[in-house]
Amino acid sequence: MARTRKNTVIEQGLLFAAPLSQDQLVAGTDEAGRGCLAGPVVAGAVIFSEGFDLMGLDDSKVLKAEERDNLAAEIRQLAVGWGIGLAWMDEIARINILQASLMAMTRAVAAMRIRMNAQGAVPTRLLIDGTQIIPPMYFRKFGIPAPEQEAVVDGDALVPAISAASILAKTFRDDLMVKLDARWPEYGFARHKGYGTKEHREALAKFGPCPLHRLDFRGVLPPKKQEQGWLC
Repeated sequence: MARTRKNTVIEQGLLFAAPLSQDQLVAGTDEAGRGCLAGPVVAGAVIFSEGFDLMGLDDSKVLKAEERDNLAAEIRQLAVGWGIGLAWMDEIARINILQASLMAMTRAVAAMRIRMNAQGAVPTRLLIDGTQIIPPMYFRKFGIPAPEQEAVVDGDALVPAISAASILAKTFRDDLMVKLDARWPEYGFARHKGYGTKEHREALAKFGPCPLHRLDFRGVLPPKKQEQGWLC
């Protein structure tokens, strides 16, 4: 169930809350595409003003595509800061999907910092959907001080900034997979977005994997080749 507005003032259809000082920057982050057989894992990071919420915000997976698209536009307009980060197939194979997801989240925070156009404007606290926090060395790679972190189980349904990050990640990734479908139309990426649907698995059986596929994921390669460790 979507959350209702909290501690907000409605003015011309938009929601406003008190602006944050630099020592109050709390960001939410989440990823999309972790379980896919093809394409990158994409993460979003969002900072909202304290007490801010937006009608309809929820876990991106329970929203319709049109709802996600509409909310994504509002989030980009109303958030204090937002960013997108990606990890592609070779990195997923090299460091595993969990670590690649955390690296994508780090890149989303780094992109948000650039987009906010303020030297040193980084979240002092980071709320992460799930059970894992980001290794501090990932932040050091981008010259970012490691913020205080908290993993929030079901955070994409409970924390507005995490919900918003989930929506930005999902809509960005879906749009990207639609564009990539034009390069490899035989797999149906525009429809299933790289997830392991029946259509996708049948296309894999017929055509084999393309450069977008995660060769280390079960079901992408025939079992015999998977066992032999034929990885990209």
